[in-house]
Amino acid sequence: MLYDQIGLRPPRTEAIACKICGTAAMLYGVVDMNRPCLTEGVVQPPLSGHAIYYRRCGNCGFLFTDAFDDWSEQDFKARIYNDDYLAVDPDYVRVRPIHNADVVTKLWAAHKDQIRVLDFGGGNDVFCSALRASGFREAVTYDPMVPEYASKPHGKFDLVTCFETLEHMPDPAAGIGKMIECLAEPGAVFYSTLTQPENFDSLGVSWWYVGPRNGHISIFTKQALSLAWARNGYKNASLNDSTHLAFRQIPEHWGLVGLQ
Repeated sequence: MLYDQIGLRPPRTEAIACKICGTAAMLYGVVDMNRPCLTEGVVQPPLSGHAIYYRRCGNCGFLFTDAFDDWSEQDFKARIYNDDYLAVDPDYVRVRPIHNADVVTKLWAAHKDQIRVLDFGGGNDVFCSALRASGFREAVTYDPMVPEYASKPHGKFDLVTCFETLEHMPDPAAGIGKMIECLAEPGAVFYSTLTQPENFDSLGVSWWYVGPRNGHISIFTKQALSLAWARNGYKNASLNDSTHLAFRQIPEHWGLVGLQ
């Protein structure tokens, strides 16, 4: 069977527990494993013949697949984050990290000489390099999928950033826990992941952001994000559909009291 060849977990028709809230999640839709996030400039690769079944929680709306739950980091590197990955995510190298650095610099410019920043899942260090060049005291990249930055840094960080990473995690609850391990108190996690639109029920898995070839295997609602962080005693504030701030207590001198 194809599933046996690459180690995908075979689909089951019965409900399984939602990875966020534990409620029963039934099969919801299926796409080919080579389906990318169809953004401008991205061409649909040839079909792989491997069906990826997604489930959706009846309580929090979290959309996920357990097809990759038996994969190792090496499996992901070989079949998702390989030499062909840039063809389906061309903004990964420079466009997105530079944009994110501009946003963070504007928001924390007044405190850049005082805070330690950790970019969780930061990939190629372009984001942190831009922060350091703009005067941030310390900006460190950590990404288990990239050998140069796979070593977990020491100490706690005032600001943990995590851009377009949570949707890649087969176990996002565990990923959130790892971010919190690195976070100082008070402190905050500033992150991005696109949440399901209001018309998701009519779009289903045809929504452009559902793309296993890009590694998009955990697709959140704002409710699911709030529940995921609440499991660790954290609040989650969604600033818009894609940008969010998670915290237990925000440093008062940041001037973000309205979010508390």
